[in-house]
Amino acid sequence: MNYPDTYSKEEQEQMNKQFEVLLESWTSEKNEHDIELVRKAYEFAALAHKDARRKSGEPYIFHPIAVAIIVAKEIGMGTTSIVSALLHDVVEDTEYTEEYISDEFGPKVARVVKGLTKLEGIDFQNSIESIQAENYRKIVNAMSDDIRVILVKLADRLHNMRTLESMPHHKQLKIASETLSFYAPLAYRLGLYDIKMELENLCLKYINPQVYESVSKQLDEIRESKKAELEEFARPVKAELEKIGVKADIQILERSQSGIWERMHKYELSLNEIYDVFVLRIVIDCPLELEKIQCWQTFGILTMFYRPNNARLRDWLSFPKTNGYESIHAVFMSQQGNWIETQIRTQKMDIIARRGVMAYLKYKNDNNSLMSWLDNVKNLTNSGDSSAIEFLNSFKLDLFNDEIFVFTPKGEMKNMPKGSTVLDFAYMIHSEIGNHCIGANVNKKLVQMDYVLTMGDQVEVITSDFQVPQEKSFGYLVTSLAKSRLKNGIKDYRRTFKEKGKSRLEEFFKSYNVDFSRQNINYIVEKVGLAGRIDLYYYVALGKITREDIEPLFNNGRRSSNVLLKILTFGLAGSTAKEDNMNAEGENNERNELDYTISTCCNPIPGDDVVAISFPNQPLQIHRPDCPKAISLMSRYGKNIVKAKWKFSEDIAFMATLKITGVNKKGFGSSLFTALNEKFELDLHSVKILGEGGMVNAVVCFYVNNVKQLDAVIGELRKMPLVNKVTRMERNVEC
Repeated sequence: MNYPDTYSKEEQEQMNKQFEVLLESWTSEKNEHDIELVRKAYEFAALAHKDARRKSGEPYIFHPIAVAIIVAKEIGMGTTSIVSALLHDVVEDTEYTEEYISDEFGPKVARVVKGLTKLEGIDFQNSIESIQAENYRKIVNAMSDDIRVILVKLADRLHNMRTLESMPHHKQLKIASETLSFYAPLAYRLGLYDIKMELENLCLKYINPQVYESVSKQLDEIRESKKAELEEFARPVKAELEKIGVKADIQILERSQSGIWERMHKYELSLNEIYDVFVLRIVIDCPLELEKIQCWQTFGILTMFYRPNNARLRDWLSFPKTNGYESIHAVFMSQQGNWIETQIRTQKMDIIARRGVMAYLKYKNDNNSLMSWLDNVKNLTNSGDSSAIEFLNSFKLDLFNDEIFVFTPKGEMKNMPKGSTVLDFAYMIHSEIGNHCIGANVNKKLVQMDYVLTMGDQVEVITSDFQVPQEKSFGYLVTSLAKSRLKNGIKDYRRTFKEKGKSRLEEFFKSYNVDFSRQNINYIVEKVGLAGRIDLYYYVALGKITREDIEPLFNNGRRSSNVLLKILTFGLAGSTAKEDNMNAEGENNERNELDYTISTCCNPIPGDDVVAISFPNQPLQIHRPDCPKAISLMSRYGKNIVKAKWKFSEDIAFMATLKITGVNKKGFGSSLFTALNEKFELDLHSVKILGEGGMVNAVVCFYVNNVKQLDAVIGELRKMPLVNKVTRMERNVEC
């Protein structure tokens, strides 16, 4: 190829090497025509991006080549996807159009590239959140028509995360938060476990580098000893498998830093207390028809040598996940007295677990659960949600959540998002069943509509003709399908009151000499804040909106003060106190001192990594970067992130909360007070101590100046003879 002169000789040589890597990574079926098409796309992309450079200074073309390599090697996709990966930024970043791409590379490639192109130049009511949500919705809409769109997008996001070190810190936080909120869960749902874990790990590296480094260091300290223990654990199992003729590859796997931190954070454990930091995976080589037999045979051999923990057995063979994941997860007690996590699967199952949807589609050509999930995506994109934000919330709720399997009275299995209720199940079966549901028999036991279903429940819905769809039922639902059907049911039910309400409203209008016109009716709907005329007629028919409520609306346009209060319930949000020792730097703000609030959801104190998020006419919100609320805000309002750093002061104190677990013996309380009061002279806010059998739990709230002081307190408390564990709590607890 004759490269443009914007590329140096060294860059051209590197580009040639990367293209050869791409061809070597491409393992799916291909012919000479396919190779030439990919070569043509590469040369065209190199020309189209000839003047573009990444933040690192390297030519931009290295990015689409890297994305194409991920698509080919790590996801296992074919010609159309590789070409689309090479061209995925051409329409967005250059003067070339979708029509040009279609003419040169075909309509399939053009459709994928279109789905990957961000929305620009559109005013979504000036809302950054709406723009981001619209871009997400565009991706999901395109995914519902062509799964290749999201797979190429995930490859694009993975390479961006791998090269994130060259970006400014606030950009790192924005991109990592988006990834953690949207792309990593989507990779999980599509069965791309390797990609999902790497994305989450990279997110932790940039959102909470202190934790990432700490966990990495602890892993280094125990790696060799844990591997030796698992090798000893596997030795008799491997010998027995060889004896009975089962071909198996035994692997020792290490959990990612993000996976370990998730367990540490969720269950308040130290790394040494997590039993599955290292996992033994047994991958069996056998014919497809013998898969389940040999997997369970291997499980049986493990029980010959070790005691299983049946409470932790996970049978994903009988109940494969929607994304096609199959495996047996079992936990056994080792000779050293430690629990060992094992995973038993076949080579086919292992390929599906690593490569996800593309491998699943290769092995499963019938109507499977993954196709059902994609059908749900299509249904959601066609559900008519009023805004992109509502759509995104529904998508996350329905399609990112873990799933459960429940059964109908006839034994038919249904999969639902975890947390689904009886009423969700009723609406999933049929709209009319949901509209008239009054409860259910779950496992032969009578329960109410809001009962939360669990794995394996058998559900028989109970209905009544006297039951009608009501607004309060929204509080019993979690799935968007059920909410959509309830919304339609309420609308249909209220429509039956149309004539009665319309007639009564007309009488109201006549009584104060106002024309009964569509314009005046719509005026009332707008002023009262209702969804439409059907709701107005309904509330008038029931007497919830009266003549006295409406008349003032036509008196100088003043709204009756009590109309909405009769229909809606409002909640009040509490305020937070602000401190005076934060120095926030805005990129486009000349002022150094800004108004701000310290967020109570994560309670950062001086020394913690922090991020500031700005909103018009509001104080800056100060969060720890790994705070779930902060991650959600940064993923939606990436442009609102402001640089922030602490200005240390010994004059300002911040409240911190510690949870202390120890042995319930005489002297625990007095030694705790001595350490806190006399050694550190802390200003205690509250202390709560509760004994439970032989253990005691204490929650202590006190004031500190910075993280260094807090760490010193934690270190001293851990030295106390009766103390087993000390953990910092994110939320301050009133004792």
